[in-house]
Amino acid sequence: MTDAIHRIIERHGADAVCAALAPILTPERIARIDQVLAARLASVVTMVEDTYDPRNAAATIRTTEAIGLGQLHVVEPAERFSASHGVTMGAHKWIDLVRWPAIEPAVQALHARGFRVFATLPGASRTIEDVDVTTPIAVAFGNEHAGLTPEAVAACDGAIGVPMYGFTESFNLSVTVALVMTRIAARRRAVLGRLGDLDDQRLRELRARWFALKIRGAVGILERAFGT
Repeated sequence: MTDAIHRIIERHGADAVCAALAPILTPERIARIDQVLAARLASVVTMVEDTYDPRNAAATIRTTEAIGLGQLHVVEPAERFSASHGVTMGAHKWIDLVRWPAIEPAVQALHARGFRVFATLPGASRTIEDVDVTTPIAVAFGNEHAGLTPEAVAACDGAIGVPMYGFTESFNLSVTVALVMTRIAARRRAVLGRLGDLDDQRLRELRARWFALKIRGAVGILERAFGT
């Protein structure tokens, strides 16, 4: 469905898609979509590498989307990462899942977009309060057993740690993502002076896509509306 919606938006334009679907949605639902869009952050990105537990990995989608981030980058040699509806509770529909076979091209692509990429590393002296959030930032997380690979740590621009005060050495993946990314996003929003930072084109495209995702049979409705 998502691919079909994307093609329709490309062919007819986001505004035309929204105009065709708006009469079907309640004003309250449209207002909710606009509220979420206004808080969407494109300049903060979550990255996970070689996740071990599929359910815990999928839970990071829900966590990342709930924080209001637009992308989750997944680095793994084989596509094991599963966006299970039962775990994400539908959150995977509202976030872009970007897959990479290795860490180096993932980091290079983010660098090309102006991001700095930080590794989460136990014992790192720099914390989430120390890292500079005046420019776009991505944070990489490793799996629950081995953490980030040495290659991932080397590819990143620095490392940050989460202070631990008990005998337990680490949180599980989704908890770590929640703790780190919630604070990074809050600090980035404070720097921006607003909740979200989507450019106008991206905001319009997402609005059209989300309108369609909220309506059962949206593709057929749009095809009839546009005579295709």
